[in-house]
Amino acid sequence: MNHPKASPFSKIEQEVGLSKITIEYSRPSAKGRTLFGNQPNGEPGLVPNGRIWRVGANESTKITFSTDVLIGGRKLPKGTYALYAFPEEEEWQIVFHNNTTHWGDGRANYNAEEDALRIHVKPIQKQDFQETFLISFDDIDHNGAIMNWNWGNIQVSIPIQFDTKSIFKEQINAELLNTPTAQTYYEIARYYQEQGLKPKEALGYVDSAISMGGDTYYFHRVRSLILAALNKYEAAIKASIISIELAEKEGKDEFVRLNQNDIRRWKTLQSTNK
Repeated sequence: MNHPKASPFSKIEQEVGLSKITIEYSRPSAKGRTLFGNQPNGEPGLVPNGRIWRVGANESTKITFSTDVLIGGRKLPKGTYALYAFPEEEEWQIVFHNNTTHWGDGRANYNAEEDALRIHVKPIQKQDFQETFLISFDDIDHNGAIMNWNWGNIQVSIPIQFDTKSIFKEQINAELLNTPTAQTYYEIARYYQEQGLKPKEALGYVDSAISMGGDTYYFHRVRSLILAALNKYEAAIKASIISIELAEKEGKDEFVRLNQNDIRRWKTLQSTNK
């Protein structure tokens, strides 16, 4: 019979830059139990210190990276891994394991020689209590994120990084060899602007986007930001005014406000630099 699971299945998909992380796991609840280490009477808790844990319940937890990744500063090839942990009071060992066929933690069948990567992290004792085990991502930007595990009063945080610059550079080269459109040039310019990279090249790309695709509020918005990065505040203000006019026609109030705030800031910078 199909009955409700005590530890229901969950799936997370998180985009980070141009990469994707997928996690499949089951979420047990505390239910008043001592989770990690020993109970007050000295008996082992649900997950005893030093014993392998499947990072959830039921089947082994699976994590998939769409591109090569750095975990705690160490390289791990793209692919799917079983996630395991060896909790201790002061430090946890986190394992990315090549063998994804084990049920649960594998126990006697687990072989450390099949580990793809093992790192050490320090658990954090928190005041708030997480009843149902939760894996989540925080501090996400184009190049990385923090993967957090929360259960009970314990949080474990694992830094994940991607070489998004190299991935995007490959895309740029491939797109420019084909038939680039105005949107192609705009996307390149916007990425460079957001990352603070190659402002002169970025300006050339956004100018190509405008020349090919015509005036849009977002083309001129990015153009203004690139000009400001080049300390060309007068030109940046002019581009921002064009963006405001175009945004007003389309009812994009948020872009009007963004541009107005930037204009005020750039005028202050102009006065300071005189």
